[in-house]
Amino acid sequence: MRDIYKALSIFETAFEEVYGISLNEAMVLCALREAGKEITSTAIAERTEMAPSHTSKVIRAVEDKGLIRRALGEVDKRQMYFSLTEAGKKRLNELDLDKVEIPEMLKPLI
Repeated sequence: MRDIYKALSIFETAFEEVYGISLNEAMVLCALREAGKEITSTAIAERTEMAPSHTSKVIRAVEDKGLIRRALGEVDKRQMYFSLTEAGKKRLNELDLDKVEIPEMLKPLI
């Protein structure tokens, strides 16, 4: 278990150094791209399988980086919807795992 955690930690550190975003932030961006439309934080949490409280923190981080935008719901003004910005789309297009060294232990999973 310790070896898996260490391998994942090494990969995430390398990923963040290359792309300037964490794996969780990348997962949020991917979830938004896959949705193809504005979605709620609840939908992002479901798609990424992150806890809602953690999803909120990750959303705030990518929003602060200018990679996503939030908008009020048209029908329910209490609901917030999220979508990719042009910068977020560009960052997603830049993601290429060949630029990041993947630990041997993780290669079968990717």
